[in-house]
Amino acid sequence: MTKIKFSYAGSFILTLIAAIIIIIRPISGLEKNGQIMLGALIIALCIWIFKPFKLTYAIGGLVLALAGLFIGLNPTAVFSGFTQAALWTLIPAFFFGFVLKKTGLGKRIAMGIIKLCPPTYEALIFAWIPIGVILSILTPATTVRVAIMLPVAVQCCELFELKKNSKSNSLILLTAFAMALIPGSGWLTGVIWGPFIQGQVEAAGMVGLVTFKSWLNVLLLPISIATIILVSAGLFFLKSKEKIAKEAFARIKSQPLGKMERPEIIAAVILIGVFVASLTGNLHGISTAVICIAAMILFFLFGVLTTDDFNSAANWNLVIFIAMALSLGSIFSATGISEWLSGIVVPALAPIAGNPWLFVFCVTSFMFLWSLIDVAMFIPTIAIMVPILPDIEAAYQISPLVWIAIFILAGNAFFLAYQNMWAVMSRSISKEKDRAWDNRHMSIYGVIYFIACLVALIPAIPLWIWLGLI
Repeated sequence: MTKIKFSYAGSFILTLIAAIIIIIRPISGLEKNGQIMLGALIIALCIWIFKPFKLTYAIGGLVLALAGLFIGLNPTAVFSGFTQAALWTLIPAFFFGFVLKKTGLGKRIAMGIIKLCPPTYEALIFAWIPIGVILSILTPATTVRVAIMLPVAVQCCELFELKKNSKSNSLILLTAFAMALIPGSGWLTGVIWGPFIQGQVEAAGMVGLVTFKSWLNVLLLPISIATIILVSAGLFFLKSKEKIAKEAFARIKSQPLGKMERPEIIAAVILIGVFVASLTGNLHGISTAVICIAAMILFFLFGVLTTDDFNSAANWNLVIFIAMALSLGSIFSATGISEWLSGIVVPALAPIAGNPWLFVFCVTSFMFLWSLIDVAMFIPTIAIMVPILPDIEAAYQISPLVWIAIFILAGNAFFLAYQNMWAVMSRSISKEKDRAWDNRHMSIYGVIYFIACLVALIPAIPLWIWLGLI
């Protein structure tokens, strides 16, 4: 009941603010159409954050489309996100994840790695790192990785006969969730934000800035360090005195994997091919979108996917949401919102922009706190900020790539369950087996992740300075 009241209260406040802006238009320096569009954006944010009346992400996107068409914007600007190559990288990504789950390849990988572990609790915890890395190489769909890894983690807890709500039970589940989420953030095609941010940046006129190589340059180091610190510190702070019998490890190793079938082999070959082709894009010049669409077609040609899978494989609600978020750059530019926002944000950064260390740590800390408010996968924040990043770079010589790294680190935050949709999903999966982690343990783990990111920035900032990004 408390959550429902909070949802409606938040929705009422944001809707009231939006109504005042649309009707009264009190913002000086922003033209009429810009204020109407800003009001529509606030209503969309209300839907994305609070989900009143159980409205979906797509409805918020449609509110933006309706407002843009109402004020007379060119439909090519309103729906520009649907024509961006980034969207056509994301859509195949949903099918890749579906293939991993349908063929059983994802579960085979996860259980296969666990079965190879030495019979120690520490080895089991660290085993989630390569599982997360391999599955991230095969699909950027975090939702699918969670759907594969959490049931395996629950099975491990049951085979180990761990006490429910114990630290050990929580740690196995939290580590599986975190490794489904974090390691893939280190490369462009390892996380859903990659293609989305690439599309946003190109729509803002920074074509060629975000590539597989540039993403690796700014994010692989901090993500790798944060991952290792998180798993190590989590083991230290959440490991309980609960003993695990050797027979428990024997029970895991005795779990049958079965023979690898033809669809699994085809899926593995195609998905590895997608990653290699994306990694070597500088050599052959083929775009990631072309590679992903070609792979998607191959899955249908080889019979791994069928016509019936087309509607169930992709999350079309999320597709519409992301497509409209990709359109925000064009909408903001056409209505003057980008110029207005730039006039506010750029001067506000002046006190910290002169010192790279102060800037990065202050902005990162703020974004982690902001993630408590923007619970729509951080996509609204990214969509609003990216169009004004060129102005920030012109004023302070801070590359948009630095901002992207901060967005990704903070976007993964999970101090509280509601803050991260994949944390909610992970807990829901484990709760079905009455194995959900203790929320206090998740908050501790979330704080460890925040500290791990701050520590990871210590070597990352000199690297970014050396690369000339800040």
